[in-house]
Parts: sequence; structure tokens; C-alpha cells
Amino acid sequence: MASASQSTLQHKIKHVEMCDIIKRFPGVLANDRVCFDVNAGEVHALLGENGAGKSTLMRQLYGLYRPDDGEILIDGVSHVFRSPADAIRAGIGMIHQHFMLVPTLTVAQNVALGLKSSREPVLDLDKVAARVRDLSQAYGLVVDPAAYVWQLSVGEQQRVEIIKALYRGASLIILDEPTAVLTPQEVNDLFVTLRRMVSEGHALVFISHKLHEVMAISDRVTALRDGKMAGTRPTKEVTRNELVKMMVGREVKQLSPQPVKAGPVRLKIEGLRAMGDRGTEVLRGVDLEIHSGEIVGLAGVSGNGQRELAQCLAGLRKTTDGTILIDGQDITQASLRKRMEAGQAYIPEERMRDGAIREFSVQENLFLHDHASPKYTHSIFLDFAKMSAHARDLVGQFTVKTPSLDTPIKNLSGGNIQKLIMARELSRQPKILIAAQPTRGVDIGATEYIHQRLLEQRAAGTAILLISEDLDEIRTLSDRIAVIYEGHIIGVVERDQATVEQIGLMMAGVAMDEALQRA
Repeated sequence: MASASQSTLQHKIKHVEMCDIIKRFPGVLANDRVCFDVNAGEVHALLGENGAGKSTLMRQLYGLYRPDDGEILIDGVSHVFRSPADAIRAGIGMIHQHFMLVPTLTVAQNVALGLKSSREPVLDLDKVAARVRDLSQAYGLVVDPAAYVWQLSVGEQQRVEIIKALYRGASLIILDEPTAVLTPQEVNDLFVTLRRMVSEGHALVFISHKLHEVMAISDRVTALRDGKMAGTRPTKEVTRNELVKMMVGREVKQLSPQPVKAGPVRLKIEGLRAMGDRGTEVLRGVDLEIHSGEIVGLAGVSGNGQRELAQCLAGLRKTTDGTILIDGQDITQASLRKRMEAGQAYIPEERMRDGAIREFSVQENLFLHDHASPKYTHSIFLDFAKMSAHARDLVGQFTVKTPSLDTPIKNLSGGNIQKLIMARELSRQPKILIAAQPTRGVDIGATEYIHQRLLEQRAAGTAILLISEDLDEIRTLSDRIAVIYEGHIIGVVERDQATVEQIGLMMAGVAMDEALQRA
């Protein structure tokens, strides 16, 4: 019997080549004669800063865009993809950074969406669900076929996307930031899965900003810079520093935060409880204190309550018990406005859902919270001149790359959208900052900038809760590291007193004392 992965390969692609690809948008040359290829049985990593042209290039390979010039060859035969359906039929699948799932449908319904039923007009979701379970087991991508997508964590949604591509018989799969939501142990498991896929004939394009992962999983690496090829190298022949220079054209500083004497407790969480989207309790008595001038990193496997904790603190989810105090003031049931007045700022995990309005301009998004402030009004009218001046100042201070203040925010790169949200939130000089996945999906240059801004806020006396599934990020920035497991804090350790292995054990539910002894 064929293996699970072999049975999905409808088109056994041996070689895909993109030759001299040119793609223009109004005022932008996104791809300037880019050449890229990938072979069956290899992982080819694609690197580049936000706006370098990576996603544009891959969207042409997946049929979302048409090249203005150049050619796509599959096993030596020229192809023109007028839609993703054409690419899928050719054996190409893509897992996007922002997932293409319908939240109100189940996992099985999302996988079956757009496909013909074998028992038309009756749906065959039972067969789809069974196949999803087979693929889940074969590749270690465990999801419940009956679960609704809106109920799933970001990590689980990514698994659904991978299963969907496999279900459709993809031979070449493009993976955009596939490890952004995984723990070190889960990354290792995923890499085992990817290597198995490669050994059974899949070709993989691996887009990532985590250079150590690129070095670990890829066979070749290509870097783009400003829409042009910066080079292609066998991974084993290139160093991390050489990859950084290929991506950004300069050295990137390695942060080494200096110890800062923490002040009094600014944020105090006591016995916090809350229900999840599935009607079960996800926060089970969270206790945590964060001092002025301190960064506390919250580590944990995706789905253990991090998202719900951030939402409770931000006022986006109701608590069922416990208290949240800012400088001793109880804000547990306070409105969003009252929380901001108390000095809280929030950088959300889902920046395009909770942090910005896609169709609004750069300037309008900067004033989502402050449009009614007396500083920017004349009687009942908005003072647009003053608002524009302030917006230009913030865009300049936070180096947001945008054609104009009137540009819809949906047209900016992920890194620039994140910078804009930070500009809005930090301009209020907050006492408390909840930063949830602040660098997810942004490039190495934007990550460097965001990290520096967080350290500046720490030095200014802000109490920062850094929620991240990137342990390197947490260990670099945090003064203390709290680990959350099944909705409660399993332990809090000083940054310099725990290894990655020890933190990983705690993330798996091992008690702090035992983890410190075992690792």
C-alpha cells in the first residue's frame, strides 16, 4: 500500500523553474528579473525583508498574480496560471502567512471547500473527515475534523492549511513562516515531518525569518532584496552572517540588554479565570506580577491560554474570576477607554483583526483611539491639519515605509503594519504594555527595530508582558520568564537561570523544580 504522502501525489513534479520574473504594481517594481527553482526531494528556503518580493514571487507561482514578464516551467514545460485552481491542478499548494480559511466552517468543510463530492448532490464530509484523520496521523498534524476554525488556535489553523494542501495532492508546497507558532519541540517534530515529505518526493519552498531554522532544514537558500536576486547558495556553504548581509545588505546588531533595576509592581494579576471559545475554562487561576522597568516573557505551547490572557488584559474577553490591577487600580471589568486612561497599551496577536482596520488609511489607523481627543478637535470638528502633522511625526519616528498617509493599511508590508501599531500604542507613553507576538511574520530588520523599541520602553519604566512563541525572542528580551501550561502559570524563572531545554520541559507540563533538575 502506498504511504499517506505518496497517495496524495497526483502530479509528481521533478523540477519547477521561474525564469526572469517581472511583476509591477503602480509605482512599484516588486520583482525585477527574479530567477528561482526547486527540485523534488529538496527544501529551498526563500529569505528577504518585508517588501523584498518573496510573497509576490510565490503568489505568481500559485496563480494569484500573473507575471508581467518571464516564464514558469514545470518539468521543462511552460505553464500559465490564471488562478490558484490552475496551480493546484498542476500539483502546487501554498500555506499563506495569513490563513485562507473560513472561520465559520469546520475543519472538514474547509478541506472540502471547492471540491466535488463523490456522492453529489450529497456531501461526503464523512470521507473527508476520515482522510483528514489519516493525514493528521501520518504527518503528526493533529486537528479535529469536526472543530470550527474560529475555535482553533493559530497553530492549529496552520495545520489545517497543510492538511488541505496534502489532501488536494500537492507535490510542491510553499510554506510561509510555518514555525511561527511552534515550540522548540514542535519545530523539531515539524522538521521530521518535512524531511519525510521530502524523502517521499515533495518539493518544499520554506519562507522564514528564523535563520537558524533555515540553516537546519533547507538544502539551498535564495535571498531577495528590493525585488532583486541577492544570491542563491547551498545552505551548508553559507554562514548566518552571510545570509543576513544577503537579506538586508548590512550587519544586524545582536541585542544584549543591560540589567535594569525594576521598580514597584505595576501590573498584578490574581486568580484570573476565563472561558474559551469552545465553552471550557482556559484560564485557571493565573497569578503574575510585573514591575516597572521589567519585561516578563510568557512562554507556552500555542493553545495553553496565552491568547485568552492577552484578551482579558486588553478588555476583549470577559473574566469569570480574579482581578487585574494597574498601580493598585482594579481594571478587571473596566472598559477599553478606562484601561487606556489607566496607562495600558496593547499590541495584539492578530494585527489585522484586532489592531487595525484594513480599509482605513495609515492616518486613520493611527487615530483609532484618539480621534475624539481634545488635542485633535475644534469644537465638534476634527483638526485634520494637526492630525496629519502628528501622523507624519509618528511615521517618521517609527520609520514606517508608506507611499502616503492616505495609503490603505492593507497595502503595507507586515513589518510596517506592526511598526504603525507600535507607533500608535507607544505614543501614549503607557505604564503597561501587553505585546502579543510582536514580531510574528516580520523580517529581521523590522524585528531588530521592534526589539529595540521594547527595550527603550523598559528603560522608560514601562512594565511589559511579552507573549511570544519564539523562545529566542523571549530569552533575549525578558528579565524573567513565566511559563503557562493548561491555563495557569507553572513557574517563573530568571532569564539567566534556565536553559531552552528546561523551559521546553515546563511548556510540556513538567513542574519547575523537576524541569530544572532534569534538563
